[in-house]
Amino acid sequence: MKAVLRKMFSPILNVFESDDDTLVINPSHRKILIAVSFLFCLLATLVTIFAWGAEDKGFLIPVVTFGVVGFVGFVVGTLGTDKAVAKIWGSRS
Repeated sequence: MKAVLRKMFSPILNVFESDDDTLVINPSHRKILIAVSFLFCLLATLVTIFAWGAEDKGFLIPVVTFGVVGFVGFVVGTLGTDKAVAKIWGSRS
């Protein structure tokens, strides 16, 4: 199942797994990335809920931004290699 999901999200994963740098990752980096991604998605959801009735649809800018950042972080955190997670953190040796 993971192979199918990795293939489906390969356009996102290839961006973070394409570099040949030597990167360092701690086991907690993946857990923290997933937690922060969850918080971004929660923030996007809460902004949507509280601002839905507004006439001005400018609230959609942070909703889309936080939603995309949360989604990409969640995909990389759950399906990405250690190299992809380290690239998000910017952990260079």
